[in-house]
Amino acid sequence: MQPRNMSMSGVVDLAAVKAAQEAKAKAEQARAEAARQGGTGAVSPADLVVDVDEAGFESDVLQRSAEVPVVIDFWAEWCQPCKQLSPVLERLAVEYSGRFVLAKIDVDANQMLMQQFGIQGIPAVFAVVAGQALPLFQGAAGEQQIRETLDQLVEVAEQRFGLTGLNVDADAAPGGDAPAEQPAGPYDAALNAAAQALDAGDLAGAVQAYKNVLADDPAHPEAKLGLAQAELLQRVQGLDPQQVRKDAAERPTDVPAQITAADLDLVGGHVEDAFGRLVETVGRTAGDDRDAARRRLLELFEVVGAEDPRVAAARRALARALF
Repeated sequence: MQPRNMSMSGVVDLAAVKAAQEAKAKAEQARAEAARQGGTGAVSPADLVVDVDEAGFESDVLQRSAEVPVVIDFWAEWCQPCKQLSPVLERLAVEYSGRFVLAKIDVDANQMLMQQFGIQGIPAVFAVVAGQALPLFQGAAGEQQIRETLDQLVEVAEQRFGLTGLNVDADAAPGGDAPAEQPAGPYDAALNAAAQALDAGDLAGAVQAYKNVLADDPAHPEAKLGLAQAELLQRVQGLDPQQVRKDAAERPTDVPAQITAADLDLVGGHVEDAFGRLVETVGRTAGDDRDAARRRLLELFEVVGAEDPRVAAARRALARALF
């Protein structure tokens, strides 16, 4: 899904002069202390991705952000887009080699943190720099867009806060002994091609790659999810969000307008809004219009995933609207 707020705009407010000076001083002190003790202060790649809860938030995020930018991944086990995004963030945390640390927060177990950050939907990604929070994006995103945002983040952290990152011990194994390499699956090449096409913005290529997998294995779960997401991105590509929402508000009985607005709702991470809009449309229409709204709702269920409790709730609401 296309992210929202994939930009470092507004960071000037975050980078107040006083906070920047304090962060620089703390970073310099930490480096000087490590040198004084005769150590490098190096961390293992495994230390670049940490699970954080409310009890450890002060030390693992706020205090740590005086040394290195901390990127927070708000996720949940039932969230299918989270399962697509989190592995990418984890891999990039290691690849960026200490330029930022990734803190993973399970929103189901840490409701207070979710409320404090004002999160309306997940996945949601924030950064904390020198103790100050910066929203990065909400909803899933392509790897290239994530890289661009992270590049901006580490540049701001270094230039304005003097945070040059952590020293990573490249010889340390990221997770103990390396696991045995798994043999490639029968569709790995096609799935990789689809992922690369998504990263490159080639939505048509990604759709075709997923369809190639499903032609041989119609029930392949990863391909079904990927196709649903890629087709959603295709539908919203080039739309004017303000005009779409204006049309939907002014024409509540216009089924295509409501369907398009629901697509945008989902892309923006407003899952319940998207589902609710289409359930209401099903309830007040009949014939082909009702069927069109119902089919689009089922497609959006595929994007979110059957395990998501919001899908189960929307299925019950749809059944009531239909019968």
